[in-house]
Amino acid sequence: MPQPPAPRRTLGRPPRISREEVVAAARRIVDAEGVDRLTMRRLATEIGSTPMALYHHVRNKDQLLVLLLDDYAARTLRRPEVPDEPRERVVAAAAAIHEALADCPWIVEVLTADDLMSASALWFVEQIVDGLVAGGLSPERAVHGYRAIWYYTAGEIMIRATAARRRRTDDGPTYRDQVFAALDPDELPRLSEVAQRWAPLTAEDTYLDGLRALVDGLLAAR
Repeated sequence: MPQPPAPRRTLGRPPRISREEVVAAARRIVDAEGVDRLTMRRLATEIGSTPMALYHHVRNKDQLLVLLLDDYAARTLRRPEVPDEPRERVVAAAAAIHEALADCPWIVEVLTADDLMSASALWFVEQIVDGLVAGGLSPERAVHGYRAIWYYTAGEIMIRATAARRRRTDDGPTYRDQVFAALDPDELPRLSEVAQRWAPLTAEDTYLDGLRALVDGLLAAR
């Protein structure tokens, strides 16, 4: 008996990529090459698609960075137990932000643009501002206080990351080492006294000490 003709194969659009795939590919690029290399064209190449196809999911690079921020915050930020004492509440929330971001300085680099933020991280900002208000600051001054804490936190992370990257690529004495080795003790007696210990002293992790001092100063100035 003659066999019925095989059904004709219809041509259709290839499966569309999902937003999750877009974010995952963007994360791979940033982790491997840095945030500067993340472009819509580079992302399309990573996915095996076209830049136009990406615009179904993200309008531009800024929105893509926001998606990355939310993705990172959802995976890494852990809400700590919130102390009742306002000062400790501020310290706990800021320390949790620092812990989550310390291993991913590119996130800090993005956040320092000051107009991008992760909605998933706003709970931590709320705890800091609320703790400062409970400690006696006006809401306006509490926002200024949060800004000071964020600048301190972001600066500490970025400086440490830059120093670590420099140490990985250059094992020789740094320019700072050479300058400190030639200090004039008559002109700079205090620096000369600690010159030999400057590098290890400044490499110590004193973030929490500095954070507590900053919060104390903010609350004392109310």
